[in-house]
Amino acid sequence: MSIQWFPGHMHLTRKAITERAKEIDVVIEMLDARLPGSSANPLLAELTAGRPTLKVVNKQDMADPERTALWLAHYNAQPNTRAIALDASITAPARAIIASCFELAPLRGGMVKPMRVLICGIPNVGKSTLINTLLGKRSAKTGDEAGITRTEQRLVLADDFYLFDTPGMLWPRIVVPESGYNLAASGAVGRNAYDDQEVALELLSKLKASYGAQLEARYKLGLPLDTVASLPDEELMAAIARKRGAIGTGGSIHWQKVAELLIADFRSGVLGRITLETPEQFLQWLAAGQQADAERQNKKKERANKPKARKPDRR
Repeated sequence: MSIQWFPGHMHLTRKAITERAKEIDVVIEMLDARLPGSSANPLLAELTAGRPTLKVVNKQDMADPERTALWLAHYNAQPNTRAIALDASITAPARAIIASCFELAPLRGGMVKPMRVLICGIPNVGKSTLINTLLGKRSAKTGDEAGITRTEQRLVLADDFYLFDTPGMLWPRIVVPESGYNLAASGAVGRNAYDDQEVALELLSKLKASYGAQLEARYKLGLPLDTVASLPDEELMAAIARKRGAIGTGGSIHWQKVAELLIADFRSGVLGRITLETPEQFLQWLAAGQQADAERQNKKKERANKPKARKPDRR
């Protein structure tokens, strides 16, 4: 299954970012620390015309700290880019964002040349929470559902620091299948764009490979860790269902119920600190996805250019 979600308001957001990028100094892109590569918008560099970028790896308190360190090193090695990790609800680390912006654009500041910053990110990544923390008040709507913010907002963090907040935006076509599943598991796409059971099985496949101990601790499966890692995904999900009472008539597995349970446990963080991808894994997925997409595009062009068969002359 290919997960895609690009509702109408995202077209408007894309246009708004393109226009706003002409007059901003720094771009803040917020990423989900549990899926930093999958939550990075590949369109952003194009839309913002190569402006200095601050990658804010949010929700670090829910992510694997060792993998977060790998991602920070990955992004900090890129030109004209800084990366910091934080929990958007905590004031002191969030304030480090302002200092980082002035590092990226040292010639800005003061009333004559105020800092103009555009903040972007996928839906449900925590932008509104961060903005409320920076302002010290509730000015932006927050929630655990994708698509809460629908219009651009201009916010004043200081007399010489303007922040332009845009609605969460994905990209028109997700070419990396693994990213689609990770985004769905995190809550970044609308519920009508994916099947809970498919997403839960993909999520479980990643969890059992790297976080079997967390699965055992949460669900009390009574299985050795090597057994957890080697069990087929459906068998492992069935074991979780039996432990958590997701059982239907006659002892059958209630697949929808256990899928929702697993996704909810991941999103809430009760499974522990988890990151679904490393930079190396994501780059491999990306290369494979881009190659497959190029092949699809070539086949599409071939079909379009193929001469149509002439209808027989019935005269």
